[in-house]
Amino acid sequence: MPEKNKIIEMKGINKSFGSVQALEDVDFELYENEVLALLGDNGAGKSTLIKIISGLFPFDSGEMWVNGKQAAFNGPQDAREMGIETIYQDLALFDNLDLMANIFAGRELTQKGPGGIFGLADRKTMLQESKQVLDRLGINIRDYYQVVKNFSGGQRQSIAIAKAVHWGHQIIIMDEPTAALGVRETEGLFRLIQDLKKHNITLVVIMHNLDQVLRIAERAIILRRGKRVGAVDISERGQDCYEEIVKLLM
Repeated sequence: MPEKNKIIEMKGINKSFGSVQALEDVDFELYENEVLALLGDNGAGKSTLIKIISGLFPFDSGEMWVNGKQAAFNGPQDAREMGIETIYQDLALFDNLDLMANIFAGRELTQKGPGGIFGLADRKTMLQESKQVLDRLGINIRDYYQVVKNFSGGQRQSIAIAKAVHWGHQIIIMDEPTAALGVRETEGLFRLIQDLKKHNITLVVIMHNLDQVLRIAERAIILRRGKRVGAVDISERGQDCYEEIVKLLM
């Protein structure tokens, strides 16, 4: 694989929870504008690793660099300020709010002039900016005023991604993004992932479906029982990687 810029690099990461060693001396690297699959069975350490990258957990020992700068996050906001956003399976959307309210949740724009004195929301500008980011990513939503609970799983996934992109996150981690999607919605998500690459977004995906991994990922890092056991360049070999990855997972 041609050398690219490393935007995240981790060396010798260890993390324990009491007597349980969740990660042991794990190395991790993420290159700019790639789709990386993080693979492993339940208990392999995938969730712990992404929660460290997301700022939810501190690591016990090791080193991490983001965009060439040494980093140790004290919380998710630290990770977001470095351009990292994680989209978990529950998507963290507010079902009773509409699309634009979800995209701007906690960061609502207020009106200028007299309305701003009373803290009135500038829904016109929020709607305009919401449409802009959705159009830029090729996401088609017919009714912007529907509450999010009425959207399909694929639409909800798209809204969560659009929110991350709108707030300037260049690294998006997706935890089992296809788990609740049907075949048609999964195909739509795959198209969106390819469109994200065109906007210089880098993605890490945790997935169990190896056929799907081989379709969308360029590289895979495999964990087993808290240790890194291998990395595979999928972009050069495609389906020929299948048996090698299966052996690493066992």
